[in-house]
Amino acid sequence: MRKLLATLNKDLERWLMLGFYLYIVAVIIIEVFRRFVLNYSSIWGEETARYAFVYLVWIGASAAVTDRAHIRIDIIFHLVSTKVKGYLYVFGDVVTLGFAFFALYYSAESVLQSIEFGSATSGLRINTGWFTAAVPIGFCLIIIRLIQSLRRDIADIRAGRPVFTGNAMFS
Repeated sequence: MRKLLATLNKDLERWLMLGFYLYIVAVIIIEVFRRFVLNYSSIWGEETARYAFVYLVWIGASAAVTDRAHIRIDIIFHLVSTKVKGYLYVFGDVVTLGFAFFALYYSAESVLQSIEFGSATSGLRINTGWFTAAVPIGFCLIIIRLIQSLRRDIADIRAGRPVFTGNAMFS
């Protein structure tokens, strides 16, 4: 059970991103076939693919936090010692955590308003709360990953180890 939880903790976002990505690709292929071969297109195809893409982006943001793969200007990191670098990463994570809580509050408020007023999507006529929930869900995942990152970095600083600097996007 612990191994399963560790795997989910490590790769949950990647599996979710894969699922959303495959869904988007399948829907687009089906819709292209329907439009150009059958001369018919559906209402649900383009709309659900668009919302799946929104979920994909927000889950991907969480995965990027896990890998420290967000775009950053890191010239300062090359000029400071390993210990100072650790403190800079902790500072950056704390600032990002503050922003994530702020954004979570306002994005959740938007979802609640969507549910309260019953706004619906144009094609499917489904409450937009289901789709705008991608933003607070993404920020919840980001907050969890930032807390994990802070715990890891503080433990590394206390132990005198260099902090995790992230996985390179391109080698």
